Amino acid sequence: MVIPKTWRISQYGYLLVDAAILMAADIIGLLVRFDFAVSPDLAQSCIRAWPFTVLIRVLVMSVFGMYQRLWKYSSVRDLMAVTAGITMSYAFDQALMIAWPAVALSRGALLISYLVAMALIGVSRFRVRLLAEISREYQSSGNGGSNGNGGSGGNGHLPRNHAGRVAIVGAGSAGAMVAKELLAHPEMERTAVGFIDDDPTKRGGVLNSLPVLGTRSRLGEVIERYDVNEVIVAMPSAPGTVIREVMDACRDLKVKIKTLPGVYELVNGKVSVKQLRDIQIEDLLGREPVHLDLDQIGAYLANQTVLVTGAGGSIGSEICRQVARFEPRQIVLLGHGENSIFEIEQDLGRKFPKLKTCPVIADIRAADRIDRVFGLYRPDVVFHAAAHKHVPLMEANPEEALTNNVFGTKNVARAADKHGAKRFVMISTDKAVHPASVMGMSKRVAEMVVQSIGATSKTKFMAVRFGNVLGSRGSVVPTFRMQIAGGGPVTVTHPDMTRYFMTIPEAVQLVIQAGAMGKGGEVFVLDMGEPIKITQLAEEIIRLSGKEPGRDIQIAYTGVRPGEKLFEEILTTEEVAAATRHKKIFVAKYTEPDAETLKAIMKEIAAALAGDVEPEQGRSVLMALLASCQVA
Repeated sequence: MVIPKTWRISQYGYLLVDAAILMAADIIGLLVRFDFAVSPDLAQSCIRAWPFTVLIRVLVMSVFGMYQRLWKYSSVRDLMAVTAGITMSYAFDQALMIAWPAVALSRGALLISYLVAMALIGVSRFRVRLLAEISREYQSSGNGGSNGNGGSGGNGHLPRNHAGRVAIVGAGSAGAMVAKELLAHPEMERTAVGFIDDDPTKRGGVLNSLPVLGTRSRLGEVIERYDVNEVIVAMPSAPGTVIREVMDACRDLKVKIKTLPGVYELVNGKVSVKQLRDIQIEDLLGREPVHLDLDQIGAYLANQTVLVTGAGGSIGSEICRQVARFEPRQIVLLGHGENSIFEIEQDLGRKFPKLKTCPVIADIRAADRIDRVFGLYRPDVVFHAAAHKHVPLMEANPEEALTNNVFGTKNVARAADKHGAKRFVMISTDKAVHPASVMGMSKRVAEMVVQSIGATSKTKFMAVRFGNVLGSRGSVVPTFRMQIAGGGPVTVTHPDMTRYFMTIPEAVQLVIQAGAMGKGGEVFVLDMGEPIKITQLAEEIIRLSGKEPGRDIQIAYTGVRPGEKLFEEILTTEEVAAATRHKKIFVAKYTEPDAETLKAIMKEIAAALAGDVEPEQGRSVLMALLASCQVA
C-alpha cells in the first residue's frame, strides 16, 4: 500500500487548508452556539472579521512551525506544537476582539470554533502519519496476504515466515526508538515481535504497540515461540553480564545478535537502525559509562592549541577525536608515520569540518626538530602518546625503548617547558609498576623525567597510567581475530595470564579528565576494574566469531615471553592511591626521584646508547637507574 500522491499536501497547501478550516470552524461555532438560528448581522460580522482573525491565526500558527514540519514523521512534540499554535492563535484573536469590538464574535461561538479547528487541523496533519503507519504495517505483514500457516503469526498479526523477526532486549527509551526505527524502515525487512525486559513493572505492558514478552530468563522460549531469528540488545550502557546472558541464551538457537553502540558512540542520544552492529568483545567488559565534567574539560581545551604526539596511533588518534569535541583553536597532529597522520587528519576533517588541524611529521627523538615545532605552534596543552609499547620487541631492541620512550619524552617535555605550555599529559602504563620488562622500565623512567622537569617548571606536568586497551594496534584482540580467521589455533602464553583492559574511548576520556584535574607532578592511575584472564578473553572472541572454543578453534599455550609478567599491577606497595573528585581516577603517592641522581644516571644511559646496547646491558642500565632512585 502506497499513499497516493493526490492525497499529499504541500507545506504551502496547508496554509490554504488551514484558512478554509478556520473559516468553517467559525461558521460551525455560530451554528452550534445559536442552534442553527444565526442572525444575518452576526453572520456578516463574522465574515467581515475573517481578513483579520484568520490572518492572525495563520501567522501565529506559522510562528509555531505549523508550515515547516514533515508531518509524515510527526510525533508527540508535533502534536504539542499543533495544540500550542492553535491555542495561541485564538488567544490573539480574543485579544483583537477586546481591543477592536467591531470584529467581535460571540465568545461561546469562538470556543466552539477553537475546538472544531483543533480537531480538523489535527486530523489534516496526522492523517499523513496515520496513512504512513498503515502503509508500513501493510508492507511488513507481507502485503496483507495470507501465508501457508494460516495468516497471522505468533503475535497475532505477523506472518510466521517473515524474513526478519526481531526480539528487542530492553524496553527503555533506546528500545522504543529501535522499535520505531524498524517500523519506519520496512526496507530493512525486520519486524519486531516484542520486548524482553527484567523490570517487573514493565511485565505484560505494551510499548509502541509491542508487548513486553518476558524477562531475559525466558529469552530462549520467546525465540522459539515467535520464530525470532534476530535479537537486538537495545541497552547502550548495559553491563557485560547482560550481554553475556543474552549470548548464552541464544548460543544453540541459530539467531543473530545485534547491539547498539556504547554510550560513547551515540550522538545526542539518537538511535538509528544503521547503528546496529554485531556484539563486540568490548561489550562483554561490563564497565559502566564514564561521566565527565564537561565544564572543567572545556575550560582547559576550548579555544586552545593542543598538540598530540603519536597522533596517528590508537590512543593518540582517539585523543584527537575527543579533544575536537571541545572546540580547540587548533590541533597539532605530530607523528612519525605519514600514513597514520594522513588518516587521522582526513578523519577529523570529515567529522569536524570547522576544526583547524596542523599535520606534522617528526620524530620525538630529534630534539631540535621538536623544539622548532613547539616554537612554531606554541601549544597550550600537550598530550604525549608517542611511545614504543610492545614488550617482546623492546626486550630484543632496548636501545629503541631508551631513545624513544625515555629521551623522546625528555625532548617533548623540555620543549613544552621552554615554550610555555600550560599542561603536559604523558600517557603511561601499568607495566611501569614493579617493571619486569625493558618497555615497562623505560616508561617508569619517562614518568620520572616528566616529574623532574615539572618540579621547576610553570607547566603542569602529569602522567596517566592505565592497562591494555581493547582493539589497539598490535594488541591481543586483533591478533586473536586474525588467528581465528586463519582457522586457529589461538595462542595464549599461559593459562593464568591476566591483564587489565579498557576500551580506547573510555581510557582517553579519563586521560582528558585527569588532564583537567592535574595541579602538576601527579601520576594519575585509572580504575581498570577487575583483571581478565587472557584465556577467557580468547574463548569469548572465538564465540563471537560464531565458533566454539576447543571444538572449532583450539587454544594453544606457548609459554611466557621475555619481559612478561603473569599479573600486572597499577600501584607499587610503596604507592598509596589517593582519591580524586572523579571516582575512576586516583593519584599515586610516592617519593619524587632525586634530580641529581636522575641526571647522573641519564648521562650513563646516553653513554651506553653511544655504543651498541646489548639487551642485557640496556636492562642493567635501567635497573640501576630505578634502584638508585629507590622507586623500583
